[in-house]
Amino acid sequence: MDERRFKVDPEEEGERLDRVLARRLGISRRLAIRAIEEGKVRVGGRRAAKGYVLAAGEEIVAEVPTDLAPLPEPRALRVLYEDEWILAVDKPAGWPMHPLRPGETGTLANAVVAREPACARASADPREGGAAHRLDNETSGVVLFARSRPVWMRLREMFAVRAVHKEYLALVRGAPEAGEIRRPILPASASRSRVARSWEEGREALTRVEPLEFFDAPGQGRFALVRCTIPTGVRHQIRVHLQAIGHPIAGDALYGGARLAGLERLFLHATAIVFDHPVTGRRLRVESPLPEELRAVLAVLTRGRRAR
Repeated sequence: MDERRFKVDPEEEGERLDRVLARRLGISRRLAIRAIEEGKVRVGGRRAAKGYVLAAGEEIVAEVPTDLAPLPEPRALRVLYEDEWILAVDKPAGWPMHPLRPGETGTLANAVVAREPACARASADPREGGAAHRLDNETSGVVLFARSRPVWMRLREMFAVRAVHKEYLALVRGAPEAGEIRRPILPASASRSRVARSWEEGREALTRVEPLEFFDAPGQGRFALVRCTIPTGVRHQIRVHLQAIGHPIAGDALYGGARLAGLERLFLHATAIVFDHPVTGRRLRVESPLPEELRAVLAVLTRGRRAR
C-alpha cells in the first residue's frame, strides 16, 4: 500500500467523494466505498462520508495499491515539442488520456511513459503519466506532460490561475456570431459519460468563439468552422457551450451534434497552447496541425463554401 495525495480539480467540484476516488484511483466504486468506510480516506485531514460533496482545491489522502502507474506501451506518438523539463505530444482522437484500471493499456499515458519513463513519476496521480491537463477521449490535439514532479506542479498551478492560453478548432452546425459564451457548467455526475450541462449554478466557464469559414453541405444544412479559446477549463466546456447556443459540434453524439457525411469522429481539435515555460520563463506556442481525417471533411465542404 502507498499513500496518495491529490487535490480536487475544478471540474470535479460538486461530485461525490466515492465517485471521484474511484475514478482517480482506477478502482471500482464498491472498492472506493470500502476504503472510505475503513477509514483509509481523508478529506482535509478528516474522515468523510462516501456521499461527501467535494469542493475544488480540497486535498484527498488515501491509502492505495502501488501498481497504478501506466504500463509502458510503445506506440506511434507525434512529439510537438520537448526539452529536458516538458514534453508536448499530439493526442489522436479515440485515445483515452490514461488508464482507469491497473494493467490497462491503449492510452496516451501508456505511450508517453514508454517514450519517457520519468513522466510516470511526475504527476500526483501515477496513472496520468505526468499529464498537466486533459482532453476528452474524442478530442485530438496538443497535450503537455511534465518530466518531474516540481515541473508538473508548476504547470498545474499555471492552468489553475488561467495562465495558459488554449485554442481549438470546431466544426459546428449553423452560423454562429463571434462573441463570448459565459455560462456556468454543472457536471451531471450520476452519468458515467460525465455529461455536463449549462445550469443556473455551477463552475464559471468562458468560451470565446470566432467564426472562420461558412459552408453549405448539400442536404445537410449550414456549418461553420470556428476557433474557440478558453481561459477556463471545465470538463466538456466547449461542447456544452456550443450546444447551449444552438450550434453543437459536428459528430458530437453526446450533445446533439449533427452527423456529417464522411465524418466518423467529433470535429474538435486542440490546435495550440500558449504559456510561459515553467522553468525558463520563455513564452512558448505549441501547435498541432489539423488531422488528415478532419482536413478531408473540410475539403469536401469547401465545394459548398459560401460568403456570409
